[in-house]
Formats: sequence, structure tokens, C-alpha cells
Amino acid sequence: MNLNSNGNNTLNSIVSNDYLIEKGTIEDINELEDLYNNLNDYLEATINYPGWKKGLYPVRETAENGIRDNTLFVLKIDNKIAGSIILNHLQEDAYRGVNWGIEAKDEEVIVIHTFVVNPKYMKNGVGQKLIDFSKDFCLKNGFKTIRLDVSIKNTPAIGLYEKSDFKYVDTVDLGLNIPDLIWFKLYEIIF
Repeated sequence: MNLNSNGNNTLNSIVSNDYLIEKGTIEDINELEDLYNNLNDYLEATINYPGWKKGLYPVRETAENGIRDNTLFVLKIDNKIAGSIILNHLQEDAYRGVNWGIEAKDEEVIVIHTFVVNPKYMKNGVGQKLIDFSKDFCLKNGFKTIRLDVSIKNTPAIGLYEKSDFKYVDTVDLGLNIPDLIWFKLYEIIF
């Protein structure tokens, strides 16, 4: 199943009493851009674990592309975006030389990108809910694995992934040519 060509994937949304996870829409773009900017301001003022930079990544175009490709999901609390995640098949070139736990074609793999939590909602389980949604999405749609990369400095994200049963696979250089963003840990969960 190709995620990008079929907008009718199973489990396109989750509704709970206190939150909603659904595919992002054009109406969400301005709020996502604000979320990205606010998150980058927060990271700059505290500890910038992922190494992101305002105006470089993530940016409005990141949200526009995710919505256009039908791969961006938002978690809303009281109709406000508390977090977002992009789930697609785009594996970095550095993934190719790695000994993953399972052989899989690109269309059988989901890759987590642009996993963000609004600073106002940090430490409230938003990240865990998005990870759980990603796992359910993959199971219900018959994908074999979820893969991701995370900066070796991003200890909070690494802790969340490991707590969520992702297995460490390798450490690679993604070739970003950014001095503080050279080494990334690769993780995978197999279904």
C-alpha cells in the first residue's frame, strides 16, 4: 500500500474524550507554522536537543508538503494543535547501508519525520500518543516496520523511542553538512 497515493488509509484519525488525531489540512498550515516557530524559539531558549533552527527546519513548507502528500497528522486538544508527525516512506540515503532487523521495500516501511510537540503541551503525553498512533497506523495498514533517525544529542526523544519498544540499529552520518548535526541514531520497530 502506498501511503502517498491513497488518501483512504485505515486509521486516519483517533478521537478520544480529551484529544483528536487526524490528518492535517490546509486550514492547519498557519497554526503548524506558528508551532514550528514557537518550538524553535523554545529550543533556542532551553536545550536544543534536536538541533533544529528557526527558519531552516521545520518551516511552513514542511507542513505544506506533509499536507499535500497526505502524510502529516496533527494531535489536537481543545481544537489547538498540541503535536504533529509526518509518516511517509522516505528513507534517507544513509539508511541504505544499514543492517535493519527486517528486509522491506520502501512502500512497506513507514518513516517518522518532523515529530513535534507544542511547548505548551510538553510532559503531557502528547509525544507518546503520537508514537502510539503511528504504531497503530502501521499495524492497521499492513506496513512491516517503522524506522526513524534521531540526533545522538536528542536524549528525550531517544528515551521515548526506547520506552516505546523501538530497537537501536546503528549510528550514521546523514550527510547534512551541519557541524552539530552529524551523528544520528537509527531505530526500528518491526510488526
